[in-house]
Amino acid sequence: MRVTVAEDSVLLREGLCRLLTEAGFTVADAVGDGEALLRAVGDQQPDVVVADVRMPPTHSDEGLRAALVIRSRWPSVAVLVLSQYVEERYATELLAGDTRGVGYLLKDRVADVETFVEALHRVAGGGTALDPEVVSQIFARSRRAAPLAGLTPRERDVIALMAEGRSNAGIAEALVVSEGAVEKHISGIFGKLALPSAPTDHRRVLAVLRYLGG
Repeated sequence: MRVTVAEDSVLLREGLCRLLTEAGFTVADAVGDGEALLRAVGDQQPDVVVADVRMPPTHSDEGLRAALVIRSRWPSVAVLVLSQYVEERYATELLAGDTRGVGYLLKDRVADVETFVEALHRVAGGGTALDPEVVSQIFARSRRAAPLAGLTPRERDVIALMAEGRSNAGIAEALVVSEGAVEKHISGIFGKLALPSAPTDHRRVLAVLRYLGG
């Protein structure tokens, strides 16, 4: 699997490249700013991008802006964005159009190599990886919002794990329940969020977006 890394800190960029290589990825390119990232993706067409949110010249949200351009211009390229601090706005902007092949993690997660690599594989495979800290903050806010306030504590646990990109099997393992129980809770969530079944059924994505929007 081919990865392009975008990080302005030389030390962290080299560390990420080494970590990814040791984990079996092929580093297609490693750059230090958003413009260079867009050029690299256009030239290399990697499977997935790992990008810092804050990069030169302003160190504000250049990495996020580049990630959004990549998702629009090269939809087959998955994107995992790293941030030093929790920024709910970044997560919601990334997930606003399509939750497939996108992730938002705190940089601290990189130190847990197994978790980071698993998240990268999930995103590259078309899944979603959302940092638990972001989910926790969004959950604290969304508990006060209707119709999310109508969810039971267990349904809130389930939708929080859905927002992290977990499959039904992954949710069942995390909550130590059966997959049948998870399916029942998800059905309850869909009902309470007024998300009826449709020919193009994206209720899971819509439920997560409703949750993130609070």
